[in-house]
Amino acid sequence: MEIKAIEIRNGTRLEIGGDVFIVTRFQHVTPGKGRAIVRTKLKSVTTGRVIDKTFTSSGKVTKADLELRNMQYLYKHDPHYIFMDLQTYEQIELPDELLGDAMKYLKENEQVNVAMHKGRPIGIELPIKVALRVVQTVTGIKGNTVSSPTKPAILETGVEVQVPMFINEGDIVRIDTRDGSYAERA
Repeated sequence: MEIKAIEIRNGTRLEIGGDVFIVTRFQHVTPGKGRAIVRTKLKSVTTGRVIDKTFTSSGKVTKADLELRNMQYLYKHDPHYIFMDLQTYEQIELPDELLGDAMKYLKENEQVNVAMHKGRPIGIELPIKVALRVVQTVTGIKGNTVSSPTKPAILETGVEVQVPMFINEGDIVRIDTRDGSYAERA
């Protein structure tokens, strides 16, 4: 499926030269003269190679044809993560480097969509927001409300995020998986 380059976002999977690349960074640039462009940093799913590529904003790019399969994350078996297809009960192993930061937001027994390209798993699709329990944080100081201050909190998956001062240990918070930021209290 072709999309306009202006529609590229972080996490978009593109097919270039028969390989699948994940957009890790993009920037829309509109110079004073000339046409707008989209600068991207792309990471190959198969080799891990990172390339820089520039597209004209009106140009077309090929979005990778992916099949999404509903799977359950079972456990980690270094250096792989084990997922089970909920329809066939088949288990697959996905390596650390294929999943990247996604595992910061995933608990055991959670369901996710695993992206398959030509029958081969290439990554997972996380929900935009996930609910995680705060396991460690400092107590907020009363009266410290000057322009919405934040404090560090460690969540049940081990990831550290900045949360508002009113969040306490044991609270469940929603985290935006696109940028790892606090969204709301659950």
